[in-house]
Amino acid sequence: MALLINDDCTACDACKPMCPNEAISEGSPIYVIDPAKCTECVGAHDEPQCIDVCPADCIVPDPNNAETREQLQAKYERMHS
Repeated sequence: MALLINDDCTACDACKPMCPNEAISEGSPIYVIDPAKCTECVGAHDEPQCIDVCPADCIVPDPNNAETREQLQAKYERMHS
């Protein structure tokens, strides 16, 4: 399942450099996560790095983009092959 950034985002920029897939970008007014690129760090890390560094706790699972761990791994491999 891809992640999303909710309205509690403070646009602090802590999450963007942590994403191994460059799925996070500046939106207006909050940051956004591209679900086509988000693998919840599967393939790169054990845990989603953006969640670990977010001081606002505003990054949550995106219920509109449910994926299995296997699907996330396959997506990561396609992007980094």
